[in-house]
Amino acid sequence: MDLTDRISCHRAVQTRDARFDGRFFVGVTSTGIYCRPICPARTPKLENCRFYPSAAAAQQSGFRPCLRCRPESAPGDGAWLGSSATVARALALLADRGQHDEPALTAIAARLEVSMRQLRRLFQQHLGASPVAVLQTRRILVAKQLIHETSLPMTAVAMAAGFGSIRRFNETFQALYGRPPSALRGRAATAADSAGEIVLRLRYRPPYDWPALLAALPALPGVAVTAASEYRRSLRCATGHGIVRVWHEPARHNLHVGLRLDDIRTLPDTLARVARTFDTAADSAAIDAHLAADPLLAPLVAARPGLRVPGPWDPFEAAVLALLPPAAVPDLLARCADALAPALQGPGLTQLFPSAARIAATDLTALPAPAERVRALQALAHAVERDPAFLPPGPVPAAAQPGALPGIDPALARLIAAAIGTGSDAFACAEPPLAARSEAWQPWCAYAARHLSLTKEIA
Repeated sequence: MDLTDRISCHRAVQTRDARFDGRFFVGVTSTGIYCRPICPARTPKLENCRFYPSAAAAQQSGFRPCLRCRPESAPGDGAWLGSSATVARALALLADRGQHDEPALTAIAARLEVSMRQLRRLFQQHLGASPVAVLQTRRILVAKQLIHETSLPMTAVAMAAGFGSIRRFNETFQALYGRPPSALRGRAATAADSAGEIVLRLRYRPPYDWPALLAALPALPGVAVTAASEYRRSLRCATGHGIVRVWHEPARHNLHVGLRLDDIRTLPDTLARVARTFDTAADSAAIDAHLAADPLLAPLVAARPGLRVPGPWDPFEAAVLALLPPAAVPDLLARCADALAPALQGPGLTQLFPSAARIAATDLTALPAPAERVRALQALAHAVERDPAFLPPGPVPAAAQPGALPGIDPALARLIAAAIGTGSDAFACAEPPLAARSEAWQPWCAYAARHLSLTKEIA
């Protein structure tokens, strides 16, 4: 979306076109509020509108979030997608590790081998806001979603959103909304809240092929269960454990996410993982239209509109599953998995996926897998044990390069890269005709590859 084309942006707001939801935000100078393009409020005059690529940019310019369209409910902020690999990786690292302060940004800049000055410049260029402003906006919007959708106490909301203190939380909301956080709480919380489960919604842009995505997620004994209508799994975060349920509400273009966590501070990290795994930020209509221009893909896209590319729940877990044959995974879980706390156990969920430290310390010579795969697995586990950030999220994981680890030859490197890469443009194909043809599919080659792989599975 070209935000300098003010007339086109205003037309999208006038028509409340859902295709632009999350792709830009509109600040209204006459009210001091910023909204989603689909806001049900009366359309403001063009001269009163300012258009921004992200919620953070609107908030940094002095606008406060609308209480009607709730910007925190917009589908994944897509303005930066494909525009800067550095910004994409920085946002993924922030979300994946649940970090919400400036020291975390400094560490991420070092990880990405750029200066903080360069990182600030890239954020300003692609998101229209500084990294600190992006973090502050995320805190506020996460808190606002929790206030609207749950019955969590305000102290728990402040902790989950990453505020350092309840006083800072109250001051921020008073300054932004002119009222305390408790005044924003609307309808009563759901029954699930009273049972100890936090239920939130993740929006997506339709269409969405839910059955195909659900079928693509691995079923892991005691760790992850895939049913006809629901996905359940245990989870391990930096400071705690928990379980998550995900189910679909197609009529409202939502995924419902049920969470039971022993550390509420891991909530933003867990939501980010769910969004990545279920590919909720994709603009399926745009992707399908682009791929359908190729006669090879057109019938596949028509047969499966809204096909998504499932992301890895955890890079290390995805790499382990890529290295081992399916028959060896239950054996690995039986030998290495950590028991889930009884208070967190649910139907079919009794344990956590094994940590790198547990795999590194376990004798796996009897595992029913090729010896070279087992050696590569344990070399990877030792590397992740030494450096938990060895497999960071991002489209080009350096750890998956040939020679990065003992026993990782080019074939295994490609296997790991395909499993843990999160780029929309990933496409690994040994057939020269398809490899050449894939240039026209950019930047959504991963979706083309998904269509082609499903066709081969059916055949």
